[in-house]
Amino acid sequence: MSNEVHVVTGAFGYTGRYIAQRLLDAGMTLRTLTHSPGRENPFGGRIDVRPFSFDDRARLVDSLRGAAVLYNTYWIRFNHRRFRQAPAVTNTLKLFDAAREAGVGKVVHVSITNPSEDSPLEYFRGKAALERALIESGLSYAILRPAVLFGREDILVNNIAYLLRRAPFFAVFGRGDYSLQPIHVDDFADLAVRAAGADGNAVIDAIGPQTFTFRDLVRQIGAIIGKPRPIISAPPAFGYAVGVLAGRLVGDVIITREEIRGLMEGLLCTDSPPAGRTNLTDWACRHRDTLGVRYASELARRANRLTAYDRL
Repeated sequence: MSNEVHVVTGAFGYTGRYIAQRLLDAGMTLRTLTHSPGRENPFGGRIDVRPFSFDDRARLVDSLRGAAVLYNTYWIRFNHRRFRQAPAVTNTLKLFDAAREAGVGKVVHVSITNPSEDSPLEYFRGKAALERALIESGLSYAILRPAVLFGREDILVNNIAYLLRRAPFFAVFGRGDYSLQPIHVDDFADLAVRAAGADGNAVIDAIGPQTFTFRDLVRQIGAIIGKPRPIISAPPAFGYAVGVLAGRLVGDVIITREEIRGLMEGLLCTDSPPAGRTNLTDWACRHRDTLGVRYASELARRANRLTAYDRL
């Protein structure tokens, strides 16, 4: 096993789990920082598990001491009464500062496509502020900007399929002609590990090989799972209201106003070459019998800190 220590935030979650598996397969010594130290995980005792300790600087620095690479997947998807994005920005700044003091060799940081500190959307604005802080920190870095991640434990693609299996039609916001470029989570993990070992600093748009309009993505998923539905155009406000109602039925937040706006403004699409190899349509065909059979809940994953992601 390598003497290098690699630290992954959230190794029992979604993206972090795939990065952790790649590192273990490569024989690395692995540590995770997590809010869920008791969550089921497939790694057993092969990972050194430590809490985030954002409010204990000395402990946070110690948890990063000796790390060759820090892979940061920590983030909050949307604001909720139980969690907010602004503290996530503050906590990530503390993480970068602790990494610098601990002598971390490189930070691989997960951002988002098209971040901007001038954005009216807090998600994109916060991600841009963190990119600038990391670039100015003096740490070696690789910033990865995924648009949409898909895979066995994903939320967006799975829940589109879930709704298609149950609803007589599917409503898209406006014309549904805005684009997105999903990347498979394992391709993303491979990109993260390769970026960690590359020389120099980098900012990479982590997008997949296929570009879809949202309407076409829904159409193709419906066809693949054998549930083609009429796709109707709805005003964004009406679509959001339907999403809120459906969210109450499943006890989750399905979509937010900011997510609708970011999607419709084309922020999940770039002109960069693809960084992933896996076609979403090919993957969906291989998983057509299970895709969308169960609802994937963001709130359940945050409330339940014991059960594995793929069982929530």
